[in-house]
Amino acid sequence: MLQRSTLVVEGPLALRMQRAAAARAGAIGREILTLPQMAGRLAGGFLRAAGPEHLYPAIRAALAKGGFAELEGVRDLPGTPRAVARSLHAVWKADLALAELSGASPRLADLNLIERRARESLPAGLLLPAALRDAALANLHHAPVLLGAVILDGLLDVDPVWRPLVAALARNLDVAWRAPGEGDRSWFPGRIVLLAPAAASPIEAEACADPRAEAVEAMRWARALLSRGVPASDIAITAAAPAAWDDHLLVLSREAKLPVHFSHGIPALGTREGQACAALADILVQGLSQQRIRRLVRRLPASPFRSRFPDAWWTALPAEAGLFTADHWKQVLAQPEAGAAGAPLLELVELVARGIGAAEDAGGLLLTGQSRLIWDAALRIAPAEAIHISLGDLRIPDALGPANSIAWCPAAHLAASPRAHVRMLGLTSGAWPRAESEDPMLPDHVLSRRTLESISITERDRRIYDVIRMTSASVTLSRGRRSASGTVQSPSALWPGSGEKRLARTRIPLHAFSEADRLLARPREAGTSPLLRASRQCWRDWQRPALTAHDGATGVSSETAVGRALARTQSTTSIRRLLRDPAGFVWRYALDWRAPTIEQQPLVLPRPAFGELVHELIRRAIDGLEPEPGVGKANETEIGNAINAAVAAVGRAWPLERAVPPPLLWEHTLEDAARHALRAFTVDDSVLSDTRSWTELPFGETGAAGAAGLPWDAVHPITVPGTDIRMRGRIDRVDLRPDGSAVRITDYKTGRAPEDAADIVLGGGAELQRVLYAVAARQLLPEVRMIVSRLAYLVGESVPMRLQGETLDEAMAEAASYIGIAARIARGGATPPGPDAFDRFHDMRLALPAEREAYLRRKEEARDAALGELAPLWRRL
Repeated sequence: MLQRSTLVVEGPLALRMQRAAAARAGAIGREILTLPQMAGRLAGGFLRAAGPEHLYPAIRAALAKGGFAELEGVRDLPGTPRAVARSLHAVWKADLALAELSGASPRLADLNLIERRARESLPAGLLLPAALRDAALANLHHAPVLLGAVILDGLLDVDPVWRPLVAALARNLDVAWRAPGEGDRSWFPGRIVLLAPAAASPIEAEACADPRAEAVEAMRWARALLSRGVPASDIAITAAAPAAWDDHLLVLSREAKLPVHFSHGIPALGTREGQACAALADILVQGLSQQRIRRLVRRLPASPFRSRFPDAWWTALPAEAGLFTADHWKQVLAQPEAGAAGAPLLELVELVARGIGAAEDAGGLLLTGQSRLIWDAALRIAPAEAIHISLGDLRIPDALGPANSIAWCPAAHLAASPRAHVRMLGLTSGAWPRAESEDPMLPDHVLSRRTLESISITERDRRIYDVIRMTSASVTLSRGRRSASGTVQSPSALWPGSGEKRLARTRIPLHAFSEADRLLARPREAGTSPLLRASRQCWRDWQRPALTAHDGATGVSSETAVGRALARTQSTTSIRRLLRDPAGFVWRYALDWRAPTIEQQPLVLPRPAFGELVHELIRRAIDGLEPEPGVGKANETEIGNAINAAVAAVGRAWPLERAVPPPLLWEHTLEDAARHALRAFTVDDSVLSDTRSWTELPFGETGAAGAAGLPWDAVHPITVPGTDIRMRGRIDRVDLRPDGSAVRITDYKTGRAPEDAADIVLGGGAELQRVLYAVAARQLLPEVRMIVSRLAYLVGESVPMRLQGETLDEAMAEAASYIGIAARIARGGATPPGPDAFDRFHDMRLALPAEREAYLRRKEEARDAALGELAPLWRRL
């Protein structure tokens, strides 16, 4: 005859472990249940306790109806449903009747109203705890058949709401309580069997650097136990509140390939499906941008909608464009280049452009499977406006079974399902035991804390600690000397007074938990790794004052990437790098390294981008004025109209090509750039009416046919005199007399003129443009008798700084000489960082050591010796 019995456990770890044990033992007829599940079984009729997935929507609906005395002002806040649910859960566990307490306080009356509304809106068959208990008590006479003998296994305590049911069962059935530790069990009429403590063993206490170091040491400890033949099911790592270590243990366990079961669930954002939800939440909350759209589409799960995107769909988008509004997207996707990606992209943009109000529609269209479940759960917990918060709090069940895995769990779960070998993390003051805090909805002056909870969380943590120690054969305690933010932490009151081991972060472990950790434990073997050997040599070379290969002193011949880079046609920017930062020249033009771009909507344009904007306005304005009426003949009104037309065109075009500020700030930026552009026309000396002007005039272009209407052949090769360096570029402005008697070159600067602007010729190699432009003009217009090359600063009232005649000829010869020297040194294999490496906004700063200034000062003497022939240029005005 089938012997039915019921084992009542607490927590998901105990539930799954006991079910696995029953399966292994072939215990047919044994039911493994929690107290709410047992009450539901006894109540019958498919009745069960309402879970969070039903309670949260019911509470939100109750709050939405309003009519509260004290909660009216906060009922719409994103965190209110969560706070109300937590308070109601505490009230239900304590078996308090809000209907009876509601007259004592307006706050209690509000909670009573919420409870009543929520209870009425719950689906049929879902009951609140007290109602489920009462339904179970009404069917108590069925208990012998439905439950059989009942054992409360490992429960530290029973919440007051379930005590009447347990007591009634104990008076009618054989109910035993296998109880760990001490506690108030005077209300229980059944048999109490105190669990025998495990064999006493010394406690080890290890002080680690910080929470991550604790997680690393925990993995090493687990690996050591496994190497001794201890089953994974006998190993547990625990903390009073495990959230601070979740991410570390998730990453490290995967790196170590160790089976670690998260009994409290894996953080949803630690999964691929959770990251798809995070990408969708980011774009709904933060708004449109090309970067967010790209991230979202990359993370979307397989679905009919995702399948509509062709391969390499992103190539249809201008890479530099921010695309922060739906109108910008529509204009870009209307182009023929959008191709097959245009339709699904436009549908996606129109959907997410609706913002957080489209959260449900967006989840239904874009997400499937597990990602859809995560999204729906987050929307149930809190309003859509708080989706990024609720996603961060969500957890999904761990697919690994605890019966053959190391357990990582809250201490309360482990106390209900003990293991032989335990490591406790976070034994710091305030973390274990935790300090008690007031309930946000039911502070002590509204409802006594001891009425709500019979013991404090501090006392509960102490009891759990004692139970774990009593039921475990070996216990190792761990604490971080500093927090994750670096603050010093004192040990817990539970920390042993002596015998502490202080573990250094970089110590060599006896048992490594991963390949990287193994190499740390075997430095000689690690030294054979080419990558590690190179990194160690790089570190040593950085500390030496002499130049090494890591500092650019390669000593190789010109038949290298450097030689090939020098053989290409150079821009004025690349020539400046060659003269002022040879290492930067190699990184950018020989190795093709590029500084990462962050596609975020700026509040102001960066300085280089603002300079490009001003130059673009000047170019468009001059193009609009030439050839009729001509810049020389145009009056103030015509110039203003030309600039306004340029502003309108750029205002439409730039948002489709690059990241620009929000609309109001973008409008202000255009106005500021227009003032700079107008200054470019008024800063000039009088221009004869028959003078012809060009802007952004190209020279030395390769692989392109010459454009009509230019004063010279734009594809004619330009060579720096005395060298084999070819160069190309675009001149901001060129004014040419029709008889060829004179040409004037202007290089516009959007800043204010320095105090010594009149004395600047080469500017230490930083102001080469106008001199190199003059070199190009000399070769392209050999018949012109006079060349004037100018620097025009567009802020302030300074006049353009002119170079002409012998001064200009000497500057061109000097620049050519230094360019030849720099090319020869680079071909010889000496390319250390130059003066521009000290620049605050150096775009290749990431490639330099973190202590950049100290490193550059250490190498300065050796650098000057290697680049000694260039040093006079850096001091030249």
